[in-house]
Amino acid sequence: MATVRQHFEDRDAVVRAIYRDIVAAAGRLGAFTEEPKKTSIHLVRRTAFAGVATRKSALMLTLKSANDIKSPRIVKREQASANRWHMYIRLDDPKQLDAQLKSWLKKSFELAG
Repeated sequence: MATVRQHFEDRDAVVRAIYRDIVAAAGRLGAFTEEPKKTSIHLVRRTAFAGVATRKSALMLTLKSANDIKSPRIVKREQASANRWHMYIRLDDPKQLDAQLKSWLKKSFELAG
């Protein structure tokens, strides 16, 4: 069974720092659990509101959205259903977790609750 810690083995320290900042920002929104999977970590309320896949020097953050978001920060977007989108954001610097990204995280958190 995977652990959160295993996802950060052989990763640059910045990847762990970004993850800690995401968890802290989500914690300010309310209660959730971390569910480590084989290839990612899910942050879950009633359903998952964020997915985190670690890379050597970055992480891929997946968030839910009720509508398509057009932004150069989103490296990939998928329409999961009529009213649900999945947005993929590559983060390689803790400063990228700014007000805009926190607002997307909050909306995703609310959709999962």
